[in-house]
Amino acid sequence: MSSARRQLLRASAGIRSTARLTSTRATPLLAQQARANVRAFTSSSNVKFVALRSLLNPAASSNVKFYSSKSFPEHNVIAMPALSPTMTQGGIGAWQKKVGDEVVPGDVLVEIETDKAQMDFECQEEGFLAKILVDTGAKDYPVGKPIAVLVEDESDVAAFAEFTLEDAGASGAAAPAPPAEEKSAPAAEEKPAAQEAPKPAASTSSDDGGRVKASPLARKTANERDLDISQIKGSGPGGRIVKDDVDNFKAPAAAPTTAAPAPAAAQPAAYAPQSATGDAFTDIPTSNMRRVIATRLSESKQSVPHYYVTVEINMDKINKLREVLNKSADGKYKLSVNDFIIKASALSLKKVPEVNSAWQGDFIRQYNTADISVAVATPNGLITPIVTGAESRGLADISTNIKDLATRARNGKLAPHEYQGGSFSISNLGMFGVKHFTAIINPPQSCILAIGGTNQKLVPDETKENGFAVRSTMEVTLSSDHRVVDGAIAATWLQAFKEYMENPLKMML
Repeated sequence: MSSARRQLLRASAGIRSTARLTSTRATPLLAQQARANVRAFTSSSNVKFVALRSLLNPAASSNVKFYSSKSFPEHNVIAMPALSPTMTQGGIGAWQKKVGDEVVPGDVLVEIETDKAQMDFECQEEGFLAKILVDTGAKDYPVGKPIAVLVEDESDVAAFAEFTLEDAGASGAAAPAPPAEEKSAPAAEEKPAAQEAPKPAASTSSDDGGRVKASPLARKTANERDLDISQIKGSGPGGRIVKDDVDNFKAPAAAPTTAAPAPAAAQPAAYAPQSATGDAFTDIPTSNMRRVIATRLSESKQSVPHYYVTVEINMDKINKLREVLNKSADGKYKLSVNDFIIKASALSLKKVPEVNSAWQGDFIRQYNTADISVAVATPNGLITPIVTGAESRGLADISTNIKDLATRARNGKLAPHEYQGGSFSISNLGMFGVKHFTAIINPPQSCILAIGGTNQKLVPDETKENGFAVRSTMEVTLSSDHRVVDGAIAATWLQAFKEYMENPLKMML
């Protein structure tokens, strides 16, 4: 064998040895990384992971057939749906079907209060409603947990009269804590008063890891009242503690074995005059939508550097044009001042695109179309339906579109894509007689336009014999995010907006 051949064989053997060693060392590392990724996916509270897990979790599917260990007939468990991308829990509104009713795909089964609006849940299954597991009015109910049971055969409905959440849990949903510990609670209450206070709710309100299951509002109320939440028995699904449980809880009597110091004045849960009694005020529970509004606007005001620029607009020409167009409409449309404002805003965004932008941290996103979010007041709070592509729509189209969106917003009938997103917002309080106000930016948008009412104003006019004239004027204020829009840019945008509003025929070009 030649020397060159021997060197080649030795080199090949070395390469094979190195490959085996690398494989041996890399495999455990890759396996360890894979296990870490799985743990991250299954335990993360990020809403994206929650949404993905709800798709993969059998309990979160509304088309899952179960065969219960208690000899219930074959059935489908309908789970709490995620009706918006950020929804992790919601409230149960009015049930549109009652037990025994037939359900076909597309039927509205129940109204769901999401973190954005009150929405109809259209069932995509076929069968008969055998059991309603969660009553109307339930709050903070987690996505993926059972809410109802469907059966294929109407004769099976009666078999589910005693069906419970525990039975649904045994079939695949999250099961509550074992009842054995519940029986130990009464015995604990019989201990001498001098001993530590019993914790009867521990068995029904704790996760397997010992963490008490309670809604955020219940925790907040308990903290404000200096109550040990683990002593409170939960009445919510799976023993979850809700605010009413905290309100109705009576702390155990103090031990009489030692002389207690004079009790301090009780700290009020919320501000009220010291002389006020419970009859002097009413506590109104907050809805999911109201909590989301409070959180988002607080974050916006605290984290977004707002500044405000105001201009006055002559409304005479728009008022005349609006009157002429409405008279010639033959009932096909009825234009409002707001329709002109939406159109002028959209055209101004195309003229000054820097305002049609959003702060994204590492970059600024500039939108190519003007999607105008219009603030609409509803019984549950403020919502902003979107007029998409407003720069390319006519005034009549904008008018019809916004009226339809506003009506469905007040009735809680908007689809998520109709109020999520947008590139610019408008808030109009002029119809309430408000002359001027400033609005809070709706992140990640960078601007919102606040519209005041139209007022009569006396202004100098050399063309008049008496030297003055009466003009209809309106004040508008642009709130801007200084991270995205500098003062000069905001002023330039307002100049463009004023030009369109004072010369409305330019909107038609």
